[in-house]
Amino acid sequence: MEELLILVDPKDRITGCAPKLLVHQQGLLHRAFSIFVFDELGRLLLQQRAYGKYHSQGLWTNTCCGHPRPGERTSAAARRRLREEMGMSCCLKEVSTLLYREPVSNQLIEHEYDHIFAGISHCDPIINHEEAHCWQWVTLSEITESLRRAPDTFTIWFHQIFEKVGVEGIRTWKECAEFNQ
Repeated sequence: MEELLILVDPKDRITGCAPKLLVHQQGLLHRAFSIFVFDELGRLLLQQRAYGKYHSQGLWTNTCCGHPRPGERTSAAARRRLREEMGMSCCLKEVSTLLYREPVSNQLIEHEYDHIFAGISHCDPIINHEEAHCWQWVTLSEITESLRRAPDTFTIWFHQIFEKVGVEGIRTWKECAEFNQ
Protein backbone atom coordinates (compact mmCIF):
# COMPACT_ATOMS: atom_id res chain seq x y z
CA MET A 1 0.00 0.00 0.00
CA GLU A 2 1.32 3.41 -0.96
CA GLU A 3 2.19 5.82 1.83
CA LEU A 4 -0.40 8.54 2.48
CA LEU A 5 0.66 12.13 3.13
CA ILE A 6 -1.22 14.73 5.14
CA LEU A 7 -2.50 17.56 2.94
CA VAL A 8 -2.62 20.98 4.61
CA ASP A 9 -3.50 24.60 3.88
CA PRO A 10 -0.91 27.43 4.12
CA LYS A 11 -1.55 27.61 7.89
CA ASP A 12 -0.83 23.88 8.35
CA ARG A 13 -4.48 22.95 8.91
CA ILE A 14 -5.30 19.45 7.66
CA THR A 15 -7.39 19.35 4.48
CA GLY A 16 -7.13 15.62 3.69
CA CYS A 17 -4.74 12.85 2.72
CA ALA A 18 -3.41 11.59 -0.61
CA PRO A 19 -0.89 9.03 -1.92
CA LYS A 20 2.72 10.20 -1.74
CA LEU A 21 3.53 9.93 -5.45
CA LEU A 22 0.33 11.73 -6.49
CA VAL A 23 1.08 14.53 -4.01
CA HIS A 24 4.51 15.07 -5.55
CA GLN A 25 3.28 14.71 -9.14
CA GLN A 26 0.61 17.38 -8.62
CA GLY A 27 2.60 19.57 -6.23
CA LEU A 28 -0.05 19.41 -3.49
CA LEU A 29 0.74 21.22 -0.24
CA HIS A 30 1.52 18.65 2.43
CA ARG A 31 3.04 18.41 5.92
CA ALA A 32 6.69 17.45 6.17
CA PHE A 33 9.65 17.80 8.50
CA SER A 34 13.38 18.39 8.21
CA ILE A 35 15.83 17.44 10.96
CA PHE A 36 19.14 19.16 11.69
CA VAL A 37 21.36 17.17 14.08
CA PHE A 38 24.53 18.83 15.38
CA ASP A 39 27.48 17.43 17.30
CA GLU A 40 29.07 19.05 20.35
CA LEU A 41 31.51 20.90 18.06
CA GLY A 42 28.65 22.61 16.22
CA ARG A 43 29.02 20.58 13.05
CA LEU A 44 25.86 19.59 11.17
CA LEU A 45 25.25 15.98 10.18
CA LEU A 46 24.57 15.85 6.44
CA GLN A 47 23.35 12.86 4.49
CA GLN A 48 23.71 12.10 0.82
CA ARG A 49 20.36 10.77 -0.35
CA ALA A 50 20.37 7.18 -1.59
CA TYR A 51 20.54 6.71 -5.34
CA GLY A 52 17.36 4.60 -5.23
CA LYS A 53 15.18 7.45 -3.90
CA TYR A 54 12.34 8.58 -6.17
CA HIS A 55 13.65 12.15 -6.36
CA SER A 56 16.76 14.17 -5.48
CA GLN A 57 18.87 11.01 -5.63
CA GLY A 58 22.50 11.38 -4.61
CA LEU A 59 22.10 14.97 -3.42
CA TRP A 60 23.42 16.22 -0.08
CA THR A 61 20.92 17.51 2.45
CA ASN A 62 20.21 17.98 6.13
CA THR A 63 20.35 15.04 8.53
CA CYS A 64 16.93 13.59 7.78
CA CYS A 65 13.56 14.47 6.22
CA GLY A 66 10.16 12.86 6.07
CA HIS A 67 6.41 13.06 6.39
CA PRO A 68 4.16 12.28 9.33
CA ARG A 69 1.59 9.58 8.73
CA PRO A 70 -2.11 10.34 9.09
CA GLY A 71 -2.85 10.45 12.82
CA GLU A 72 0.85 10.69 13.78
CA ARG A 73 2.22 13.75 15.57
CA THR A 74 4.93 15.49 13.58
CA SER A 75 7.41 15.34 16.47
CA ALA A 76 6.86 11.56 16.84
CA ALA A 77 7.30 11.12 13.07
CA ALA A 78 10.57 13.05 13.20
CA ARG A 79 11.94 10.78 15.95
CA ARG A 80 10.74 7.69 14.06
CA ARG A 81 12.31 8.78 10.78
CA LEU A 82 15.63 9.71 12.41
CA ARG A 83 15.85 6.14 13.74
CA GLU A 84 14.77 4.61 10.40
CA GLU A 85 17.11 6.63 8.17
CA MET A 86 20.11 7.38 10.35
CA GLY A 87 19.93 4.72 13.07
CA MET A 88 20.13 7.30 15.82
CA SER A 89 17.99 9.06 18.37
CA CYS A 90 18.30 12.31 20.27
CA CYS A 91 16.06 14.94 21.81
CA LEU A 92 14.51 17.00 19.03
CA LYS A 93 13.08 20.50 19.36
CA GLU A 94 10.94 22.18 16.73
CA VAL A 95 12.81 25.38 15.87
CA SER A 96 11.09 26.76 12.78
CA THR A 97 8.74 26.17 9.86
CA LEU A 98 9.13 26.82 6.16
CA LEU A 99 6.53 26.92 3.40
CA TYR A 100 7.96 26.35 -0.08
CA ARG A 101 7.08 25.02 -3.53
CA GLU A 102 9.89 23.92 -5.86
CA PRO A 103 10.37 21.45 -8.71
CA VAL A 104 12.68 18.53 -7.93
CA SER A 105 13.95 15.73 -10.17
CA ASN A 106 11.79 13.28 -12.15
CA GLN A 107 9.18 15.98 -12.93
CA LEU A 108 8.03 15.99 -9.31
CA ILE A 109 7.21 19.01 -7.14
CA GLU A 110 7.90 19.50 -3.44
CA HIS A 111 5.23 21.77 -1.96
CA GLU A 112 5.70 21.50 1.76
CA TYR A 113 4.75 23.03 5.05
CA ASP A 114 8.04 21.94 6.58
CA HIS A 115 8.46 21.66 10.35
CA ILE A 116 12.14 22.01 11.21
CA PHE A 117 13.59 20.16 14.19
CA ALA A 118 17.07 20.39 15.72
CA GLY A 119 18.94 18.05 18.02
CA ILE A 120 22.36 17.25 19.45
CA SER A 121 23.99 13.84 19.07
CA HIS A 122 27.06 12.45 20.76
CA CYS A 123 27.46 9.54 18.33
CA ASP A 124 27.80 8.88 14.63
CA PRO A 125 24.86 7.54 12.62
CA ILE A 126 24.39 3.96 11.45
CA ILE A 127 22.65 4.71 8.17
CA ASN A 128 19.97 2.74 6.36
CA HIS A 129 21.48 2.44 2.87
CA GLU A 130 18.03 2.38 1.25
CA GLU A 131 17.59 5.95 2.55
CA ALA A 132 21.08 7.46 2.68
CA HIS A 133 24.14 6.72 0.55
CA CYS A 134 26.62 8.25 3.02
CA TRP A 135 27.00 10.94 5.68
CA GLN A 136 29.43 13.51 7.06
CA TRP A 137 29.73 16.04 9.89
CA VAL A 138 30.36 19.48 8.36
CA THR A 139 30.84 22.99 9.79
CA LEU A 140 28.29 25.62 8.79
CA SER A 141 30.99 27.70 7.10
CA GLU A 142 32.04 24.67 5.01
CA ILE A 143 28.40 24.13 4.03
CA THR A 144 28.02 27.76 2.98
CA GLU A 145 31.11 27.45 0.78
CA SER A 146 29.89 24.17 -0.73
CA LEU A 147 26.46 25.63 -1.47
CA ARG A 148 28.18 28.48 -3.31
CA ARG A 149 30.77 26.36 -5.11
CA ALA A 150 28.63 23.30 -6.01
CA PRO A 151 24.95 24.23 -5.64
CA ASP A 152 23.71 21.34 -7.81
CA THR A 153 24.98 18.80 -5.28
CA PHE A 154 22.39 19.84 -2.64
CA THR A 155 18.61 19.40 -2.35
CA ILE A 156 16.37 22.34 -3.15
CA TRP A 157 14.88 22.44 0.36
CA PHE A 158 18.35 22.59 1.90
CA HIS A 159 19.07 25.62 -0.31
CA GLN A 160 15.73 27.18 0.69
CA ILE A 161 16.46 26.76 4.39
CA PHE A 162 19.97 28.23 4.17
CA GLU A 163 18.76 31.16 2.05
CA LYS A 164 15.83 32.02 4.31
CA VAL A 165 17.43 31.44 7.70
CA GLY A 166 21.14 31.98 7.13
CA VAL A 167 24.07 30.55 9.06
CA GLU A 168 23.31 32.63 12.16
CA GLY A 169 19.73 31.36 12.24
CA ILE A 170 20.91 27.78 11.95
CA ARG A 171 23.45 28.38 14.76
CA THR A 172 20.51 29.54 16.87
CA TRP A 173 18.80 26.20 16.19
CA LYS A 174 21.84 24.40 17.63
CA GLU A 175 21.63 26.57 20.75
CA CYS A 176 17.92 25.77 21.10
CA ALA A 177 18.71 22.07 20.78
CA GLU A 178 21.45 22.32 23.45
CA PHE A 179 19.01 24.02 25.82
CA ASN A 180 16.47 21.25 25.14
CA GLN A 181 18.82 18.42 26.25
